[in-house]
Amino acid sequence: MTSQDHTEESRRYQARRIAHWNSVAQRRDSIRSLGGYYHSKLGEVYRWLIPPGVRVLEVGCAEGELLATVRPSEGVGIDFSPEMVSRGRKRFPHLDFVLSDAHDLDLGERTFDYIVLSDLINDVWDVQRIFERLKPHTHAGTRLVINSFSHLWEFPLRGARRLGLATPVQEQNWLTVEDINGLLSLAGFETVKEWEEMVWPARTPLLADWLNRYLPKIWPARALALSHFIVARPRPPTEDGRAAPRAVSVIVAARNEAGHMADLFRRIPEMGSGTEVIFVEGGSEDDTYATIEREIQARPGMRYKLLKQSGKGKGDAVRLGFANATGDVLMILDADITVLPEDLPRFYAALVEGRGEFINGVRLVYPMEDEAMRFLNLLGNKFFSRAFSWLLGQPVKDTLCGTKVLWRHDYEVIVANRSYFGEFDPFGDFDLLFGAAKQNRKIVDMPIRYHARTYGETNIRRWKHGWLLIRMVIFAARKIKFF
Repeated sequence: MTSQDHTEESRRYQARRIAHWNSVAQRRDSIRSLGGYYHSKLGEVYRWLIPPGVRVLEVGCAEGELLATVRPSEGVGIDFSPEMVSRGRKRFPHLDFVLSDAHDLDLGERTFDYIVLSDLINDVWDVQRIFERLKPHTHAGTRLVINSFSHLWEFPLRGARRLGLATPVQEQNWLTVEDINGLLSLAGFETVKEWEEMVWPARTPLLADWLNRYLPKIWPARALALSHFIVARPRPPTEDGRAAPRAVSVIVAARNEAGHMADLFRRIPEMGSGTEVIFVEGGSEDDTYATIEREIQARPGMRYKLLKQSGKGKGDAVRLGFANATGDVLMILDADITVLPEDLPRFYAALVEGRGEFINGVRLVYPMEDEAMRFLNLLGNKFFSRAFSWLLGQPVKDTLCGTKVLWRHDYEVIVANRSYFGEFDPFGDFDLLFGAAKQNRKIVDMPIRYHARTYGETNIRRWKHGWLLIRMVIFAARKIKFF
């Protein structure tokens, strides 16, 4: 087949589909009533995924119902069916509808925070080309959200369409999850997370909502799910080391850590375009506060701050430190020096060079020094690692390592949406991990060597705090997994 024949075949393919979807648009009201439950559940998932007030582009938007339900500040819908676009403009005049084939999409220099492809990729001629056409309309924080039917549902859906119980379609691609991830990679995207939704797409009082909330998230029932969701981000440039230097703020929460202060001042490195170190002292019984004051006075002209914590807990101290930080990059370093300050530049590089958007320290890879972590603490960390990887949809090997690094602008989004979970985390680790996952940030583990403390005793109380963490996991499961 020549390239001209291939082009002509693709044109005929698109013409058949335009005619088909124009016909569907003319019968849209009756079809909507039959598939109303499925589309309402899709809307719930997308409302959970996409915060209101952001810029959203939906490709293959039909009449724009899904786009309207996420309440964007700027909503643009693309569709190649004139009938669909005409109906959408009448129903949702506040949205911007563009009549265009996604294969030839060109919106100039407009970029979006979220790009949605809902039940689209199984119906198009060239999936990779569409992904490539979307790339110019992304920025570093853009998230591409895709949902598509599972191949297992091919025959049940075909039967439902013959009975008039589902929207009629033409021959489908039926891509596997591996196919989609491969095409995303070829087009310059990388997958952040993926999961399943919906095992019962029919409106059945009480039963349907319960089945769809729990079963798609639990093995082996999730293998039967109808819809697979993928969240992807633009793959960052590969020019390692060429990222512009960024200002850094290191937050050190210190309680009863006077013996570690001199070492911290000496060993915290200068990073990026400049580093400030913010000490937050919280009710020490030794002379931690006075020791920090003396160390700061001995280094005039250096960028140090000392804050007195009025609340309780490391989480409260970290939030106070972040609120007073001026850097683009926010870091947490425990005052006990169990994580070496000399490792911080590795966290900085991973963030600034785009390898991840939330860099999470991991203590469970390399052998530890004797007494660095008690056996029961180690077991607890491994349990929470498994639980969190399942909850967040991303591998997280160590949830309680104190060293975490993220962008300031992402932290501000976490703060703005903190009410979704509530301020129930005294450590701050779970608060940040939950928040980053909810905002679809790419979490990357950074293995480090964990050392025994040389002064004082840990402030962690195994049984009291362990039970609290279990309660938090259960609470988060309802908010993240079984929403």
